[in-house]
Amino acid sequence: MAQVLVNFRLDEEDKKGMEEVCKDLGMSMSTAFTIFAKKMRRERRIPFEVSVDPFYSEANMTYLKKVMAEIDSGKASLAEHALIED
Repeated sequence: MAQVLVNFRLDEEDKKGMEEVCKDLGMSMSTAFTIFAKKMRRERRIPFEVSVDPFYSEANMTYLKKVMAEIDSGKASLAEHALIED
């Protein structure tokens, strides 16, 4: 089967992160995209769930940044607590 060249834009940080994961898995980004394309073609769908994770919502990120700033500045009140056993 003939191969073709596919070009697209990707955020630099996403690319770096993907390269690291691919390296850890012992594959190239090209191989990872090929796996994705073959699975998508075979299943006729995006081969993973696409949803919004509320943890990464703008409101939560703003809150977490505020808390981190309070910790960094020493204004946060941190308290020790017992671990909860399941």
